[in-house]
Amino acid sequence: MDMRARVNTALKQAMKDKAAERLSTLRLINAAIKDRDIAVRGSGDEEAACCGDAEVLAILGKMTKQRQESARAYEEGGRLDLAERERQEIAVIEEFLPKQLDEEEVENAVRAAITATGAGSIRDMGKVMGELKARYTGQMDFGKVGPMVKDQLCAAGNC
Repeated sequence: MDMRARVNTALKQAMKDKAAERLSTLRLINAAIKDRDIAVRGSGDEEAACCGDAEVLAILGKMTKQRQESARAYEEGGRLDLAERERQEIAVIEEFLPKQLDEEEVENAVRAAITATGAGSIRDMGKVMGELKARYTGQMDFGKVGPMVKDQLCAAGNC
């Protein structure tokens, strides 16, 4: 089942269960996906009339990151009730994301991507990141992976 169908199925179930908070978050996810569809449709590319699973995963990852930042800001402002609401939304969104890789798995994936691309210097960092994004979209935080790739490429001695 593709991501869009999974979200719609969960949305219908939340309506049946009368789970208001869950329903609200699922509607936000649906709206973000439809916004992306509209943006793609406006570009004139007929084949890309709707976004695929990889784009939906990217949207969900972005939504999670936004909510984590909001929760942090609410905590700093003393609004623990709003921070808890953001965490509940994160929990619903993460149901649709693939399992996050742990640190050791990320390091192994980085090494494998460096080997697969034949990267030998820091100039090849884009190739390595492209390889990782193609294989592990939604499974790792690429903001944290970038420095790891850079460190491993520098360790090879060509910084």
